[in-house]
Amino acid sequence: QVQVVESGGGLVQPGGSLRLSCAASGNIFSIYVMGWYRQAAGKQRELVARITSSGVTNNADSVRGRFTISMDNAKSTVYLQMNSLKPEDTAVYYCNAELHNGNYRASYWGQGTQVTVSS
Repeated sequence: QVQVVESGGGLVQPGGSLRLSCAASGNIFSIYVMGWYRQAAGKQRELVARITSSGVTNNADSVRGRFTISMDNAKSTVYLQMNSLKPEDTAVYYCNAELHNGNYRASYWGQGTQVTVSS
């Protein structure tokens, strides 16, 4: 069994910062990729940023230069530092982990954490 748990969401004013964390635990043989996705009300879930275990990153154009993804392989934890937040960043942020659980490669999702950017 694998668990993916996010933390760090909340309410922030425009221009402010937040740091999200996501930890994967359980039967983890190896992690391939971890990433952050978001879903705003009435919209489809979209990629925000993802990082491979070797440190290669991929960011959405809408967050490039403002958000930074990083990963602590030893802790199976991924972080998303969000700066210069805008109201359009408001969404539920979901963490995803692509890993090998000892039997096969699979994708696991967290329950999501709300980020609200408003004055």
